[in-house]
Amino acid sequence: MKDLPFEILPIDLLDEYREQVPHALLQDFEQLEDSALSTNTFSFYTSVSAVFSSKIEGENIELDSFVKHKMLGVHFLPDYTQKIDDLYEAYQFAQINKLNYQSVQEAHSLLTKHILQKDRRGKLRTGNMFVITPDGKIEYVACAPDLVEQKLELFFNDVDLLLKAKLTTPEVFFFASMIHLIFVKIHPFEDGNGRTARLLEKWFIAEKLGTKAWFLQSEKYYYDHHQTYYHNIRLLGLEYDLLDYSAALPFLLMLPQSF
Repeated sequence: MKDLPFEILPIDLLDEYREQVPHALLQDFEQLEDSALSTNTFSFYTSVSAVFSSKIEGENIELDSFVKHKMLGVHFLPDYTQKIDDLYEAYQFAQINKLNYQSVQEAHSLLTKHILQKDRRGKLRTGNMFVITPDGKIEYVACAPDLVEQKLELFFNDVDLLLKAKLTTPEVFFFASMIHLIFVKIHPFEDGNGRTARLLEKWFIAEKLGTKAWFLQSEKYYYDHHQTYYHNIRLLGLEYDLLDYSAALPFLLMLPQSF
């Protein structure tokens, strides 16, 4: 693994990660099954992903309501369901398309249909980007706009390298989480970065281990532990140029805990 010419993905924590993840990780993954509620036209676990990834971003939506909306045709006000509908569509798109730079741009265009203006969907940001706390404090300064395209190119070069490589199950989960984390830290779009990063994480697992990945309730786990989720992301530091990926292990270990 250390022989792979990574350009942006750090792998220094991989050995320590292997020691700490459950030995039964592959068995746990293989035991994942679709819900009995799913049909040919409705996916329960895609609903779970879309609802809880949206709730992490502050959307006021409940799983029960969204399932009734998708499965039974219950009519709610559009503002209540439309952003989650968009994210649901992005997950559906990912389930039938290969993971690459272009497909991620298309997925972002879908999930930001009711978040960004049309000409900004799937487009890299051109301005500075800050993550602001609810009380108005800057908690993270993202990658400078003039470096976004370069960093994202390096990122997808590494993703392509991983997609072609033979990985063990712990390595798949390690890199899935690292992909999630690095994408969030680059913060390449004007909005929808967190939603896209969580989709990317699961998309990568599906590419490497198969469609059972879409039954994993990682987004729900992150929401149920969202304070820890954000705390672990913040552990790396305040500014992109000064990020310390040696502090990433607590975040990386969250994904295996979501089984």
